[in-house]
Amino acid sequence: MTIRKVEYSVGARIQKSGFEDLDCYKLSLQLMVNVHDIAKILPLEEKFDLADQIRRASKSTPTNIAEGYGRHHWLDALRFYYIARGSLNETISHLIVARTLEYIEQSLFEELYDLARQAERALNGYIAFVNRRKDGQALFGDRMLRETEQIYQIEIKGDSG
Repeated sequence: MTIRKVEYSVGARIQKSGFEDLDCYKLSLQLMVNVHDIAKILPLEEKFDLADQIRRASKSTPTNIAEGYGRHHWLDALRFYYIARGSLNETISHLIVARTLEYIEQSLFEELYDLARQAERALNGYIAFVNRRKDGQALFGDRMLRETEQIYQIEIKGDSG
């Protein structure tokens, strides 16, 4: 099995401009595609265990990068980038498990491990950039945006029997 490159098109009239242009997004998307290929070849007994877990973790990384990119305040965005980094490390751990259990060859493991670490370096660099830039600070300050505490009153109807 060889590592696949990710290719997709948004059409000739539409130009990408957003999270899709981030190196950390592109690399994590490439990792996700290749992890899904691995999940297909795992033993049947891993279908609802390792295969499911590695697919979910690998999908979470680019998804959280995209969601963080859509947040206006830098602290809110960072929260999603940190979650993405955690999911990326979870994916790496699942790759280590797959190799340790001899489900994948050493050469494939090394390629995917290197790709994952490259994605992690790119994400760490982007996190540092967002930290320096502090978008939304002038409008919202240095505090995380939160809703004020809400008190809800719930009426529970009992049995009348």
